[in-house]
Amino acid sequence: MKKDIRVRFAPSPTGSPHIGNIRTAIYNWFFARKNNGTFVLRIEDTDIKRSTEESEKEIIRDMRWLGLDWDEGPDAGGSYGPYRQSERRDIYQQYAQKLLDEGKAYFCYCTDKELENERLKAKMNNQMPKYSGRCRNLSAEDRKRLEKEGRKPAVRFKVPQNETIMVKDIVRGNVDFDSSNLGDFVLMKSDNTPAYNFAVVVDDALMKISHVIRAEDHLSNTPKQLLLYEALGFPHPKFAHAAMILGQDHSPLSKRHGAASISEYRCKGYLPEAVINYLSLLGWSPKDEKEIFSVKELIDSFEIDNINPSAAVFDINKLNWINSNHIKEKELFELTELALPYLQKTGFVEKNPDEETIDWLTEVIDIARDGLDHLSQLSSEERIDFFFEKGVDFKCEGNAQKIFDEDTLPVFRTVIDKINDSSDLNPETAQNIISSTIKELDVGGRKVYHPLRVALTGKESGPELNHVIHILGRERTVYRLKEAVKRI
Repeated sequence: MKKDIRVRFAPSPTGSPHIGNIRTAIYNWFFARKNNGTFVLRIEDTDIKRSTEESEKEIIRDMRWLGLDWDEGPDAGGSYGPYRQSERRDIYQQYAQKLLDEGKAYFCYCTDKELENERLKAKMNNQMPKYSGRCRNLSAEDRKRLEKEGRKPAVRFKVPQNETIMVKDIVRGNVDFDSSNLGDFVLMKSDNTPAYNFAVVVDDALMKISHVIRAEDHLSNTPKQLLLYEALGFPHPKFAHAAMILGQDHSPLSKRHGAASISEYRCKGYLPEAVINYLSLLGWSPKDEKEIFSVKELIDSFEIDNINPSAAVFDINKLNWINSNHIKEKELFELTELALPYLQKTGFVEKNPDEETIDWLTEVIDIARDGLDHLSQLSSEERIDFFFEKGVDFKCEGNAQKIFDEDTLPVFRTVIDKINDSSDLNPETAQNIISSTIKELDVGGRKVYHPLRVALTGKESGPELNHVIHILGRERTVYRLKEAVKRI
């Protein structure tokens, strides 16, 4: 059975991919990869006015950045293409004509104004807006008259009345819908473009999609789609509708909740594996309480039955925490390569650094990554600027005046002498220098650590001091300590 699993991600290229879109893609991708199935990328670009080539490129770019590879799609080919709906119009017209010929659909000549008046009238009467069916039983003469008026017809589906349509949903169980509430819905618009529910059924059927995994806002579309599968004689896929993602105030998720497009997370320096890790947990729960996963672990753990029917709440702080953990676990050289653009943007590093500079940068990144929410924080001059300058511009002047007094003179001079006498200023040697200074001068650690940190970094907190000394090196460390002596 596993070899027959075929799932799809079918975004509309009308804007930047957002969190909800990509979570849907992740669940489908997990399901395909775990079950040795096929993951299809299909571009639903029938909205001519809003669909753009740039949006499609952004979808593909973000998917590739996340590592969500597809087996069939616009650029990958496959046996069931084309994989853009705009290239499948003849197919939709063929199946619309089939329904017309079989008396399961009809031409509708209603204008937008007439339809809007129907909707307003229903609302005024506290009724659910739905099409009245006024064109359902037009005679041939009526049709000719309307066509002479210049009206271009849409094609509507004849919804059977007073039937209960049961949606068997993997996540939500059985959900019943009354067909009388649906109204005869549009299959083909008057401009010969397909409506969503019609195109998606034809595509999923012809592409042999076995499971449709999507967000619950599509649940209300499912009864219409089931009617179409039956009318066209197609077997229908299994459905799984994941809960919506909400903001922390439990309103629909938006940018004001901290949610951004996937490309914004990429540009900010979030790691793709961290984004996948976090988004996968928005509506799906592994069997244990673990929260930090590799992508392989997520695939191995994913079960479609464990998708949660309750709404998930987006929390930017939780995303930052998960990303921070992945930054800590990232292979150091790879992390340094990812960090380079942010360091170059600030001017800390030239465009084509040599091998020696790269090796030195790995040491900077190694101690700077602790506490990073995302890599763009490395662009902050306040965080690691002291590593890239010869001297220090003391930013805590008030405290510096209190620290740099006569009691710190012997501290600085002792440390300078010990550094000059050392043969190798590695982290262990630097720590021994600090410890032996405390012992020789018989002072508390704070009397040594605090002044040294301010003198060497211009800050009152930061990475471990012995590593700072090692990375700065002998020349810059001694220079900064001598400059601090001058301030006393």
